[in-house]
Amino acid sequence: MDTVDTDRFPEFAPFAAAVQRRAPENGTWCEAWTVRDVVIHQTGNAEELARVLEGHLTGDPVETRRFEEREQPYRAMTNADLWAAFCDRMLHLGRVVAAADELPADTDVAWTGRTMKVPWFAEHMREELALHSWDVTGDDAPAQDRLAQPWMTEHSVHAVGVPLLRRGAEILALKDGDHIESRIRVAGDDDVMVTADAQRTTIALAAPEGPATIETDAATRVLLLWGRRPADPGRIRSAAGPRELGRLRTLLSGY
Repeated sequence: MDTVDTDRFPEFAPFAAAVQRRAPENGTWCEAWTVRDVVIHQTGNAEELARVLEGHLTGDPVETRRFEEREQPYRAMTNADLWAAFCDRMLHLGRVVAAADELPADTDVAWTGRTMKVPWFAEHMREELALHSWDVTGDDAPAQDRLAQPWMTEHSVHAVGVPLLRRGAEILALKDGDHIESRIRVAGDDDVMVTADAQRTTIALAAPEGPATIETDAATRVLLLWGRRPADPGRIRSAAGPRELGRLRTLLSGY
């Protein structure tokens, strides 16, 4: 029997272990989601990443489906069938990603209203596995180590970027003349700089300059970018004041 390519997706095994140690109806750090909801989401992610990348490979491109559409079939499955479906979709994604290795790494593929480079498809699934493992386990040391890997921050900024800020920008409903410019700093790394006004949002890596809005560790910074909060709020340090800090935290509301 084929198994998931854990060389290509090293975060699969810890995700599987985290899920299988808990009951499907257990809650998670992702608000309003149970462990079962997380597995449904991951199954839809694996299927859709493979579907879109495979469409590009075969010369028959497809539009990225919304979460609701791609996840709906899995909500009717039993827990056992759902887990089997997740493993099957991960197997297929591994095959598609392997086939895409023949393409130049800088090839752009349409994905959710933007484009992603070919290697980012596997990276995106890896990031989803690492992030949602944390949703299930919380702040245990292995989960923090996975989130702290530099590529996690780079993928969040370059491959996901602006969509991560969309929900927060809508909540803030900035008016003409309003402007947010904030820096999230990790010692020894580039800052993650986010900006927002009434027309647009941006996110980029930038050399540290001036005061930071937030200083934290690498794992917490990834959590913040995805609208999460560490169990220990002391891992977030700021002298920016409640208005600036509050606006940044709202902007970082995640999907």
